[in-house]
Amino acid sequence: MKRRRFFTASAAGMATLAVTGVTGVAGCTSSPGGGSAEGGNPLPPFEFEELGVARLGEMMASGELTAEALCRKYLERIELLNPLLNAVIEVNPDALAIARQLDAERKEGRVRGPLHGLPVLIKDNIDSGDQLQTTAGSLALEGHRAAADAPVVALLREAGAVLLGKTNLSEWANFRSEMSSSGWSGRGGQSRNPYALDRSPCGSSSGTGAAVAANLCTLGIGTETNGSVVCPSGVCGIVGLKPTLGLWSRRGIIPIAHSQDTAGPMCRSVADAAFLLGALAGFDDQDAPAAVPRGEFFRDYTSFLDPDGLRNTRIGIAREMLGFHPQVDALFGQAVELLKARGAEIIDHLTFPKSREAGAASYQVLLYEFKSGLNAYLASHPSAPVRSLTELIAYNEAHKEKEMPWFGQEIFLAAEAKGDLTSPEYLEALAASKKGWGEEGIDAVMNEHRLDAIIAATNGPAWTIDPVNGDHFSGSSSSPAAISGYPNITVPMGFVHGLPVGISFFGKAWSEPTLLRLAYAYEQASLHRKPPTLKATL
Repeated sequence: MKRRRFFTASAAGMATLAVTGVTGVAGCTSSPGGGSAEGGNPLPPFEFEELGVARLGEMMASGELTAEALCRKYLERIELLNPLLNAVIEVNPDALAIARQLDAERKEGRVRGPLHGLPVLIKDNIDSGDQLQTTAGSLALEGHRAAADAPVVALLREAGAVLLGKTNLSEWANFRSEMSSSGWSGRGGQSRNPYALDRSPCGSSSGTGAAVAANLCTLGIGTETNGSVVCPSGVCGIVGLKPTLGLWSRRGIIPIAHSQDTAGPMCRSVADAAFLLGALAGFDDQDAPAAVPRGEFFRDYTSFLDPDGLRNTRIGIAREMLGFHPQVDALFGQAVELLKARGAEIIDHLTFPKSREAGAASYQVLLYEFKSGLNAYLASHPSAPVRSLTELIAYNEAHKEKEMPWFGQEIFLAAEAKGDLTSPEYLEALAASKKGWGEEGIDAVMNEHRLDAIIAATNGPAWTIDPVNGDHFSGSSSSPAAISGYPNITVPMGFVHGLPVGISFFGKAWSEPTLLRLAYAYEQASLHRKPPTLKATL
């Protein structure tokens, strides 16, 4: 179909291009309208496009806007655009009622905080004790509704946010097969990148990245084990923050590995990420043991945002994580010059001698912890249709025409073959991975060079979706922070042929205040974020 005519196609044509329908989104059929930036008509105007927490809060405080009206507009936006993106797997049937209740509270003078009345989408591996399902995108868990909110969801509600719905993801957070297509799940189908619909949104927080980028919500929440927040944020042109392990509770989230998993903010600005980070921050004494000792956290991270925050800072370049794409390298070079111009001292060519060994050890840790953690999660959810990894493997095999039409479950099989968490292989791998990227990696390098943060390109440009061959990444810098359990924030760095790429700032445990300050100063100086136009292709 020609690009200039794509957005004036019929609803049926749109659904065909989107590959698969959206499960659980009532009335989610597309209407004509909108278009690519090249020829055709523009997308329908959206009055709340690119508006964030602060501005929407002002509008509600003045009476110019209500939570119900805002929620309704986002639901209409989802109905219009989601058949193209396949980003939202299910909308919350209670969303408008929740918004009305929050409006009533505001009228009575009770405002819970800056998130009061703002619509949020969360990834479909996070428990919500309501009518929404929690399935990790798998048909094996279809119909599963958690009995209670995950602590991060409970805090989200306490903060006054409206849970708008759940987003599609790479099934099982992309831990089923090495041949997977990011953003594909058996339940939700293939999510798409809003900058070019034939390209990947990365993963595994694919739907959250696409939805936030396309203005289908005010804020989004993803989860990361290694790259699953920062990669979709980078390729979808938004800000993604993976917090220090333990800053947000990890309970009530379908796990891969408790020593690396965490949920995190996915937003259109650093300020919005700071608002969301503080609202859900807090230690959970019932959480799994964290590989990172507890440090200092804050309820308000916006106080650290400073447009002049780069002055008199020392920032190191992880040069060994570059060189995978010449145009990304060029954009990174421009970013470095901007950092210098804003007062940062740059230390180049950092080296991480234990990176290869730490990466190999980490994969073994994931296999062990996935088996243990998933079995524990399923055992604690009596309503789950499958009760163990063994049953899940059997389900997939019995329903392989729907669950494994493109790729298999060899990672599941490898995890099932592992022993328990007392195994010497596991304990040795855990120690090696944490020490290699923590004490002897990020900590050692930052101490040696007296750094405030380390930077690298977050990602290469989004690749074309290819379910036959799977993903073909061009580069990534997520492993140091992911494996160590340290924080990492990605910010838009520019575009390669219209496709966004990001720059990552990462550092020591509990350094979110510093990273937010640096990322905010870079964001305000560069202003690379541009909303997508949902082109069919480049």
